[in-house]
Amino acid sequence: MLHADVAVIGGGVIGHTIAWEVRRSGRSVVLIDDAPGNGASWAAAGMLAPVSELHYQEEDLLELMLASSGLWPAFAADLALAGAGDTGYLTTPTLAIGADAADRRALMDLRAVQQGSGLVVEPLTVREARTRESLLSPAISCALDIPADHQVDPRKLVACLQEVLAIHESGAGTAVAGARAGFAVDQRAAALLWEDGRVIGVKLARGGTVLARETVVANGLQAASLDGLPVGLHLPLRPVYGDILRLAVPRHLRPLLTSTVRGMVHGVPVYIVPGRTAPW
Repeated sequence: MLHADVAVIGGGVIGHTIAWEVRRSGRSVVLIDDAPGNGASWAAAGMLAPVSELHYQEEDLLELMLASSGLWPAFAADLALAGAGDTGYLTTPTLAIGADAADRRALMDLRAVQQGSGLVVEPLTVREARTRESLLSPAISCALDIPADHQVDPRKLVACLQEVLAIHESGAGTAVAGARAGFAVDQRAAALLWEDGRVIGVKLARGGTVLARETVVANGLQAASLDGLPVGLHLPLRPVYGDILRLAVPRHLRPLLTSTVRGMVHGVPVYIVPGRTAPW
């Protein structure tokens, strides 16, 4: 049995960030995940795109998305001050590209919605776009510059959060006996534990428990499968599937791309996200 001020279920970007904030507040934390960093945080492209991802009838989300985006520079700076390596955070802009006339109309209609919400989305000529990204086809129908949309490498970010948590624990002493690196448990959470009408911790899938004053559920799709959820709570979660191709770019071809490119190609949305890779 482990004891902590806070138990965090889920070891992705969100779970690790919550765990770090808990430790920075001076409280002890246990992070529970049998494969930390290997879910959505491993597969995601990492676009931070409050402008590009504003869609019809989602205007009520905009304030939250902009506020979240605005917190990233300070968040990345705090990780660096804590001793983290490369977080993978890049302030490179996004280009929205249309392949044909219908794509152009769709992007321009969306631009009207974005501008109506006070967002900056500026048209570029094809020449201007190809000057910035030389691999773009001269046959594209339109290009839009979105300077406020940035990106982060979630794999690097999880690694950095694990690093600073380990540094924090080694400096403060291991707060939770038996937990790896002072904060993580390599098990899946099976159920929430209740006592006198409140959650008091987590039952682990392979046996054992984590008792905590506060329990945070941050394990994405797996949250719906937890036993012991509050009566009447239904989590209508579903996976969204996509295909991702990751390319290692030879040194002599770098940078192959400097901006995130979001394309509308015959009505199908695609994107290309630049990253910083190890030399080879």
